[in-house]
Amino acid sequence: MSADSSFEDREETEVVSAAKTGDAVAFEELVRRHGDKIFRRALSMMRDEDTALDMAQLAWIKAWNRLSQFHGDSSFATWMTRVTINVCLDHIRKAKRWKFAESIEEMDENSGGVERKLPIVETNPAEGLEREELKKTIDRALAQLSEGHRAVIVMHTFEEMAYKEIAESMDCSIGTVMSRLFYARRNLASILKRMLEEDSQS
Repeated sequence: MSADSSFEDREETEVVSAAKTGDAVAFEELVRRHGDKIFRRALSMMRDEDTALDMAQLAWIKAWNRLSQFHGDSSFATWMTRVTINVCLDHIRKAKRWKFAESIEEMDENSGGVERKLPIVETNPAEGLEREELKKTIDRALAQLSEGHRAVIVMHTFEEMAYKEIAESMDCSIGTVMSRLFYARRNLASILKRMLEEDSQS
């Protein structure tokens, strides 16, 4: 079924409102507008096209069933992206692929210890690369991170989600998010440095 032309030129708020009343054609228009982005976000989380397709489809199903929970506090695209991230995180949890060190989880969060202990990692290992080459290099580096580290990088850096939002999505404390993000950034910087050194020698 193709998207109804009556929705193609409408403002997104109108399309969302129609979809919330149960209009499947309006919802299909939302899928048409945002489907590619949602798949790319799922792929950035899962690193496997088949799994990403499954996660994207599941995210759209969940979105259809939960449209009443969208109140317009953010754009529909932002809300849909977060639905997708949560679907991917649920899949990762069920697959039991979280591998965070216990020492990270046990850091003293209540006293603000995490925030004090985490230095700001300033690194620019890709300086001098062309934009497209940099994008490909970062994508390759992200693929080498664990699912958990990749997830927190995607949510914080690419989706610009606040610590509180990430904590809610990952079902953990804000302090734990901060510690995970620190180690994820450090690992990513190390991977990028190694990759760039290898490229310079080739």
